[in-house]
Amino acid sequence: MSLITSLTRCWLTRSFRAFRFTDTFDAILPYQNAENLGLYIHIPFCRSLCDFCPYCKVTYREDLAKAYVAALKKEIELVGAGGSERKRVTTLYFGGGSPALVVNEIGEIIETVSKYFEITEGIGLELHPSDVTVSNLRTLQRAGVTRISIGIQSFSDEYLEILGRGKLDCQHMFEALRSVPFETVSMDFIFALPGQTIERVKRDIDVAFSNGANHVAIYPFIDFTYTKRKFEKIPEMRKKKLLAEITEYCDRQGYVRDSIWTFAKPGVKKYSSMTRENFLGFGCSATTLLKDQFKINTFSIPDYIKQVENGLLPTALTLKFTSRQRMLYYLFWTAYTTRVDADAFYQFFGEKLTHCYGFELLLARMLGFAQKDGDCYTMTPKGAYYYHYYENYYTLSYIDQMWNLMRVKAFPDELVIR
Repeated sequence: MSLITSLTRCWLTRSFRAFRFTDTFDAILPYQNAENLGLYIHIPFCRSLCDFCPYCKVTYREDLAKAYVAALKKEIELVGAGGSERKRVTTLYFGGGSPALVVNEIGEIIETVSKYFEITEGIGLELHPSDVTVSNLRTLQRAGVTRISIGIQSFSDEYLEILGRGKLDCQHMFEALRSVPFETVSMDFIFALPGQTIERVKRDIDVAFSNGANHVAIYPFIDFTYTKRKFEKIPEMRKKKLLAEITEYCDRQGYVRDSIWTFAKPGVKKYSSMTRENFLGFGCSATTLLKDQFKINTFSIPDYIKQVENGLLPTALTLKFTSRQRMLYYLFWTAYTTRVDADAFYQFFGEKLTHCYGFELLLARMLGFAQKDGDCYTMTPKGAYYYHYYENYYTLSYIDQMWNLMRVKAFPDELVIR
């Protein structure tokens, strides 16, 4: 598994140099010249912890949440004060955890952000189904939230039990969505569960689109080493077939595929906190991606609060990119949208995509993984599956390794990923 990702990294970066993360960081983040900059804020609190979820989260406590939000606003101040003027950004996304557990503070956090950043394309927030109430939705709408994503996972009680989730009160949720409309309402689902057929996935998709959703995300179950799984994984070929069937069904229904896992009604603005050329991350475990660096904040909430209270950024590890490493990172996450724009690549790097990766693009077209449409390269369904296959390797080889370390050490000295 790690051999595949290592060989791919060496080939595409044209170097045997590893990804070396160190404990050094910039006291002032150089984001002022970043184009298409997005923002992400992590709220790590949950009512209960799902065994399958890999993200940084803890059980909600009012006192801890209050201290965390105060530190979060101070971190935003520390980063924002380093800028010479108010910066125009694309979007702001709140993830978690369950951000609605601090619903009454979301407006204050957005006000703090707005002192330093002008959000031009909307604000998104993740919701647990139990938090989808008229009261919460109106509070979020008043705060400026325009897009929401609801972590349904499945409308089937059987699969919710397998995943360790409680039963859904669907009717109250649907009624709340009808009462308080948002620009984008996305619902998240997990596929590749035991005994799952395309008919059962189609039912989830149909129920979602018939009851307030205009966008869905359908992710495969990913088996992180530190999460728990109460069932046998399905064979890879079965997963491949299911992904193809999901794609075909959504295409027949007229939904637009705007990333590997997401489908939307035509004209709907997508919900995605991932596919950004550059972004700033605030909160524990949040990551920041700029032209020459990638950084990740500490996973430890007490250490995060202490670091920020001392006037320091809570950065745990930083990777300084080589030019080719940055190109690889850019292409990996841009490909998640199923499209790579050669002109956008040139605008970002000042080099032609075909000059840097002409052979790989030709090979992708010859193998039926991609098609060329003007200056854009678009994945075929076959290419999307193999991207998923590689992305799964990448997740387990790189992200799993990093998060495993960050979960046990607040500020590691170094991490080398070969």
